[in-house]
Amino acid sequence: MNPLETRIRSLEAVARRLDPQPAERAALVDPVVAYANRFLDGLVTRPMFVGPSTDGAALRDAPFDEAPVLIDDLLRTIDAEVDTPGLNPASAGHLGYIPGGGLFHSALGDFLADVTNRYAGVFFASPGAVRMENRLLRWMGDLVGYPPAAVGNLTSGGSLGNLIGIVSARDAKGISSKAIDRSPIYLTHHAHHSLDKAIRIAGLGECPVRHVPMDTGYRMDAAALDRLVATDIAAGLRPWLVIASAGSTDIGAIDPMPAIGDIAARHGLWFHLDAAYGGFFALCDEGRRLLRGMDRSDSIVMDPHKGLFLPYGTGAVLVKDRNAVLHAHRYHAHYMQDARDAREEDSPADLSPELSKPFRGLRVWLPLKLCGLAPFRAALEEKLLLARYFQDAMGRIPGFEVGPDPELSVCTFRYVPQHGDADAFNERLVRRIRDDGRVFLSSTQVDGRFIIRLAVLAFRTHLETIDLTIDLLRRTALELESGQQGEIRA
Repeated sequence: MNPLETRIRSLEAVARRLDPQPAERAALVDPVVAYANRFLDGLVTRPMFVGPSTDGAALRDAPFDEAPVLIDDLLRTIDAEVDTPGLNPASAGHLGYIPGGGLFHSALGDFLADVTNRYAGVFFASPGAVRMENRLLRWMGDLVGYPPAAVGNLTSGGSLGNLIGIVSARDAKGISSKAIDRSPIYLTHHAHHSLDKAIRIAGLGECPVRHVPMDTGYRMDAAALDRLVATDIAAGLRPWLVIASAGSTDIGAIDPMPAIGDIAARHGLWFHLDAAYGGFFALCDEGRRLLRGMDRSDSIVMDPHKGLFLPYGTGAVLVKDRNAVLHAHRYHAHYMQDARDAREEDSPADLSPELSKPFRGLRVWLPLKLCGLAPFRAALEEKLLLARYFQDAMGRIPGFEVGPDPELSVCTFRYVPQHGDADAFNERLVRRIRDDGRVFLSSTQVDGRFIIRLAVLAFRTHLETIDLTIDLLRRTALELESGQQGEIRA
């Protein structure tokens, strides 16, 4: 062999370590599966929140050496430094934020997608993967009542989905740089912050933003929206976009979609609906009733990693106007000329900022097929009822003040002590519940007050977890108030 060939062969011998053979694969997979099973079996005893007990040196300062490290040693590091500190969103006690799920079936889909490494961005590269994702999106479109011509994209989450929807609206409405400061946008103060972020990223930060008043349930006041739009039109402005929520983050409120749809149609506005949290409740009969009017929107975001209980990183956006999405996102490159003749279906890369993207479809498709839709429908209705059960129980405990009746599965409440500052008391109450470790609740600010939130959407959350939470809140509030009164008397 010549020197070049000799060098190539020597490099090959080392590079082949990246391609483990059957026995080596088993030696890696078996400990990983055992670790995953221990994690899942131990969820009931794992605390919901653990503050960082170390400085993270095992991750931060650990070198990447030339020599390999044993899988058992790495799993110990993952357990200690990743899966123990912080929030535990795989647990039944995750009641603080709109949680991700982490279905085991989805993990199997991710495993297969990663091993086969299908490129799901372009139809030419993987027609089966693209067909699977497009079929999933068509199913979601049917769920919300969109026409067959609507297009969509499986995204990393609601943030990217909102960006795609807003950019598509911008191009469909012809909002050029010259028109931005005369083109108002309408939303409420309870719209998700990712919408403000998407507006800025889309180059629309100088659009006048009108914050529409809300009713007592923190839903957009449709009559106020109509008045704002009419006032702007009379002033010579060009209203073009209204953004509503189907399940706001703070309260879980559903804006009046049929009325907003009427206003948008009458004034020629694009109606974008953020249903990242609430959209999939349409799978159950009660949710479908509550979400009447989703079909009136021009674009909608709904997150499978919320209402379908899938792992984080699984969002979806649907848009009625295919041409608007393509105008905003389709580009051509010489090196992709081989793919131009293979356009039987829309390619995800033409409908999104992402070019390189993971094959997200398999993590959605596999659990829907393996489990069927029935347990998803049952779990979603169960969460609606658990929220109502919690709200009713908390409203009957002396000292607790509950917020609006939950439309979906978010409840807000606070304890009003007989003495002292209520905000400070509730901050202590949340901290004590967190320190207990069995459930995790979050807080927010509503009308300038410190409010506690309970969000029921983890698929492992059932009645016993809600009963535990009610009992913990009742006992902890009494203990805190007794201690506070003792301090006052002293």
